[in-house]
Amino acid sequence: MEPKRPAKLILEDGCVFSGYSFGSRCPAAGEVVFNTGMVGYPETLTDPSYRGQIVALTYPLIGNYGVPGDEKDDGLSRYFESEKIHVEGVVISDYSEHYSHWNAKKSLSDWLLDYNIPGVFGVDTRELTKKLRTQGTLLGKIVHNHEKKSFYDPNTKNLAASVSIKEPVTYTRGERSILLVDCGTKNSLIRAFLKRGFTVRRVPWDYDFTTEQVDGIVLSNGPGDPKKCEETITHVTAALSGDIPILGICLGSQILALAAGGNTYKLKYGHRSQNQPCMEVGTNRCYITPQNHGYTVETDTLPQDWREWFYNGNDQTNEGIKHISKPFFGAQFHPEASPGPDDTEFLFDLFVRAMK
Repeated sequence: MEPKRPAKLILEDGCVFSGYSFGSRCPAAGEVVFNTGMVGYPETLTDPSYRGQIVALTYPLIGNYGVPGDEKDDGLSRYFESEKIHVEGVVISDYSEHYSHWNAKKSLSDWLLDYNIPGVFGVDTRELTKKLRTQGTLLGKIVHNHEKKSFYDPNTKNLAASVSIKEPVTYTRGERSILLVDCGTKNSLIRAFLKRGFTVRRVPWDYDFTTEQVDGIVLSNGPGDPKKCEETITHVTAALSGDIPILGICLGSQILALAAGGNTYKLKYGHRSQNQPCMEVGTNRCYITPQNHGYTVETDTLPQDWREWFYNGNDQTNEGIKHISKPFFGAQFHPEASPGPDDTEFLFDLFVRAMK
């Protein structure tokens, strides 16, 4: 076993969490957030919604099942949510030097090294999470040998533009078609519609789709402040004057609200987990949902022909919106993700019925 190499996570308030390096030895900077999921680190680290962030994975043991290979189906990675790692860095409590899984091809450390992403283990992630919950999300940096590295706030950038595709791509399946506005889409969102027999036309975040002839429009998840996606908001505003069904997922739901005339705001520390309770308005029903977002819709600003659809059972923040008469709706959570429960996949079926 190689000797442990020191590494540090330094927060913008001067707090230092010392640990040991795995993955790349390069420095990194970004917004420090935490994810409470017990499994799914390959999917988490390749989710474009984490662009610009250093992610603390709170589950005590990480790396024990390695990383799968990059097999593809329909041109999409079978086990990953995109074609690369999007996080700036990874912070964990205990790293498993030995991995075992039937489809593992390499260790987590080697995978991070492939993409030049640094990791730090041996950190008290419980204490770090308590700090982020109390003070709110903080900027941070990972350093190893007293490198000069400045703090970096990714939310000042249009992160959706940095992770969106540059040219349209079509995944052919059936005669019915969906236009997917890629603001940082996960592969599993595309798979959800391919599985239902739809051809998916994936377009860049700023693509003018207002003249497209499609059965439905999906606004994808993605990173950062939705207000930075000005071109997308303009196009969705125009689409709301018609009757083509529109579904927004996560960032897409926030963009839908902004296009309708509502407002969004940044959460204190965001929702990033696999078991967030979401309540359906007007019922006593609670859904178990996977989530990854730092912004949400300000419910009180929705126009009179829009309604809150879901709200978070923990902090009562908005988790979904819908129009009172037209087939326009959005969800803040991820119905396409199934780390165990798949309680909310019915949203896709509602959308399909709306298109019919």
